[in-house]
Amino acid sequence: MSLLDLAPEDQRGEVVGQGRRPSSSAGGRRVLRIVSIVVVMLAITALVIRIEQRRERSENVATPLLTEVVGIGPDGQRIPIRPGTDPAVVEFYPGTRVLTPDSAAVLTRTTVTAQSSARSEALAEGQRQWIEEGTIPGGDDGPYAQMVETALLDIHTLLLDNGASLAAWPAAWRYVWPRDAAFAAVALIDAGHPDDALRVLEFLQRQQPVDGVFEARYRPDETGVPDARGKQSDGVGWVLWATLQLVQSLPAPEAENALTVLRPMIDASTDAALRLTDTDDALPPHSQDYWEVPMYRLSLGTAAPIALGLRSATTLQTRLGARTTAQSTKSREQRLSRSITREFGAHGYPRELGGDVSDASVAFLLPPFTGKATASVVRAWNRAGREMERSAGGLAPGVGWRDDGISWTPQTSLFALTAASIGDTGAAQWWMNWLRDHSTTYGAVPEKVISTGAPAGPAPLIWSDALMVLTAARL
Repeated sequence: MSLLDLAPEDQRGEVVGQGRRPSSSAGGRRVLRIVSIVVVMLAITALVIRIEQRRERSENVATPLLTEVVGIGPDGQRIPIRPGTDPAVVEFYPGTRVLTPDSAAVLTRTTVTAQSSARSEALAEGQRQWIEEGTIPGGDDGPYAQMVETALLDIHTLLLDNGASLAAWPAAWRYVWPRDAAFAAVALIDAGHPDDALRVLEFLQRQQPVDGVFEARYRPDETGVPDARGKQSDGVGWVLWATLQLVQSLPAPEAENALTVLRPMIDASTDAALRLTDTDDALPPHSQDYWEVPMYRLSLGTAAPIALGLRSATTLQTRLGARTTAQSTKSREQRLSRSITREFGAHGYPRELGGDVSDASVAFLLPPFTGKATASVVRAWNRAGREMERSAGGLAPGVGWRDDGISWTPQTSLFALTAASIGDTGAAQWWMNWLRDHSTTYGAVPEKVISTGAPAGPAPLIWSDALMVLTAARL
């Protein structure tokens, strides 16, 4: 209702129902002004109350913790430990995520047998041996040794025999995201498990469509995609990056074998990256990125990983002897990087082309994803970190993310990794300590932390685990 609606006359100046001009009495005008002011003040007060209520709700959204940890039963089955489960009945073999026979029997309501006990002991010995055969990035006696070992155990627990690296265990996360899997592969490389990293990449190679651009996620049983979420072209960049990390970590004979095995994916991803950037400015079309929301403008979360993929493809194609292709990817990456600097950098590296607010993807323009830390990008990264901070101490995915008070561990651990990689040790340690302090009862890192500091969502989350492993390696 407008103030005009409160007056006893219509817009023609006629008294409603009387057909004559209103009195010009000063007292009448004064009463009308007072009434109008009171109405406006009441409306403003009501609006302020609604805004304050909405702000309080948004900054204190409570979302549940779905799993405390995931254990392994005697038949190799994954057994989620739900919040509220009596800790007295949850017992793991030391140094593993394998549940003891008695614990597994209680949780699954089955009976302990000699066979199940033998199988559990064998699985526990196998996981302990897996840890011992690798390394603990950051050192066995480093400040984050226990945290990193726990993260590696969780990565191993959610890595299936066919190379499917599950994002997490609850049903909505029980899929393979190329982005998350690529980071898990690099974490496995850093921890001395290149064979497992190769299995992860081979799984992705088997899922890759003919056009080379990965879908958002895949079913772990290799029966395709679970829904119509659509393609996310940043996956091309992450997969090429992870493949290069594997090849560079191996001695010559093993590196050549990995190149041979993964060549179909290397070539398909290279072709896709070149096709996506076949424009005047080399900027690719818009696509969903790690926010996983509909996009109508190109995001830095898509452009930066594709630039990383082109850089990685240049080295991979050179090693494969495809020098012409390598020259094309090098030239294209240089054009794309210049366009990113010009189009995004001129506005402080916002999330979207033409936008004005940043998100976590500015980290993709810094080491370990690039060769150097450009001063302007570091300034943008620092500013984004300050503006994305939430009340519990972690980070939101972006400055423009909904104001719900929730910290997200993938973005927090991504900033920890970037800080460690550019030499900001204090910031890296602060975020690593925060991640450790906000884990579940069993040391698993959750996807989210609500404003009270309580863990929420699925735990463990493999992308966050991988980022923590990479951070420890650089600290």
